[in-house]
Amino acid sequence: MRASGRAADEMRPVTLEAGVAKYAEGSCLAKFGDTAVLCTASIEERVPLFLRNTGKGWITAEYGMLPRSTLTRTEREATRGRQSGRTQEIQRLIGRSLRAVTDLARLGERQIRIDCDVLQADGGTRTAAITGAYVALYMALRHLVEAGALPRLPIADSVAAISCGVVAGSPLLDLDYGEDSQAETDANFVLTGKGGIVEIQATAEGAPFDEAHFVRMLALARKGIALLAGHQRRALKLV
Repeated sequence: MRASGRAADEMRPVTLEAGVAKYAEGSCLAKFGDTAVLCTASIEERVPLFLRNTGKGWITAEYGMLPRSTLTRTEREATRGRQSGRTQEIQRLIGRSLRAVTDLARLGERQIRIDCDVLQADGGTRTAAITGAYVALYMALRHLVEAGALPRLPIADSVAAISCGVVAGSPLLDLDYGEDSQAETDANFVLTGKGGIVEIQATAEGAPFDEAHFVRMLALARKGIALLAGHQRRALKLV
């Protein structure tokens, strides 16, 4: 039995609240249990230098944790004058995940910046960020369509992310911090609503894990992503 009382294939309570930021073209407050991430999307009518005059757009992301999002205060990275390798890796992961389901040619020469700020961390901050970022992105793209800047949404599918892991020999879905800190295997799955695989990050923290555990984690992740896709649709009022 998990400390939370959840079954192995049971997620924490999830809420995706869209439109929480007054000024951003798209926004979502994503909560996975006690983890909370504010995601906003901002439209810029310009692209990075490497995309100028190509007719293609771009989606990029920034990620950060507020100083008291964790048990003890963490110094702001701006104060240190540099981002950690973890922060840079998560930012790139969020950007890759969103670009995987967006037709950048149909977006035109404009950039959408996604900002993911962790308000409270209890495991799965990157997965909550990706899941909420998709809602914010969709809202921003819908804003462009409603303004007449785009003829239709340049999105092929939804995308979301969930963590899995092996704790005390058992594969589990949606790890909280206590489970993640004890996991023998830690994995993050980024999948589309139709089941396509965007990225899988899986690491043995101790002994190597076997194929049976990986297959079980993938099955758990698919169940979790299906649930998250439903939350995304409801947040965007698509159902």
